[in-house]
Amino acid sequence: MSLKAVLFDFNGVIINDEPIHLQLIDEILVQENLQPQRVDERQASLGRSDRACFQQLFANRGRVVSENYLTQLLYRKAQAYVLELEKIEKLPLYPGLEDLIFQVRSRNLKLGLVSGAIRKEIELVLSRANLAEYFKIIIAGDDITTSKPEPDGYLLAVKRLNQEFPALNLQPQECLAIEDTPAGVQAAKRAQMQVVGVANTYPFHMLQRYCNWTVDYLSDLELERVQEVFSQKEFQPTVSEC
Repeated sequence: MSLKAVLFDFNGVIINDEPIHLQLIDEILVQENLQPQRVDERQASLGRSDRACFQQLFANRGRVVSENYLTQLLYRKAQAYVLELEKIEKLPLYPGLEDLIFQVRSRNLKLGLVSGAIRKEIELVLSRANLAEYFKIIIAGDDITTSKPEPDGYLLAVKRLNQEFPALNLQPQECLAIEDTPAGVQAAKRAQMQVVGVANTYPFHMLQRYCNWTVDYLSDLELERVQEVFSQKEFQPTVSEC
């Protein structure tokens, strides 16, 4: 088995914008005459799609919303996100991101992105960061109705990569996912992928329980070593530090 593709999460892996998202969700709840998120709700939202978060938050407050209204909420938040990013001169991208992308491309591996964020938000960040050309395959929250920890987004990414590159014949087991939350790690694992956990959102020791490799920073990931492990015929998923 060989490594053929690397799939990035977005929030918490590419950009450090979780505080912005939590703030905007609270603002919308207040606009809807509802209480802001509790601490436990904020924690539960990490790694999940905005759609899933709003559904749960409204249900917790005794409100049932239609899919159409939920979509309106998502785009209200996306518009507010654009305005927030316009206030920031330099995007809070994670250190080591560009170097890791260079490593992936120099090894002729395919790149993809799997996130519960709205496509508008993802494309805005990638465009401003001059990274859009590298992520031809993006699975956003608009593309699926489920949320991590369900594996649908990762499985759809494999399907789209095979459509884009028919000769690739990509299997989920030939993908490496880069995630920062237990929900994201679980989604990739359910899709039969190997996972690098980067301790941007959760402590190293928590991610280490779930991931095949765990790093403190993207710059710590030695992709060459990961490729060597993939190439071993008898590779069995283990928890290890890279």
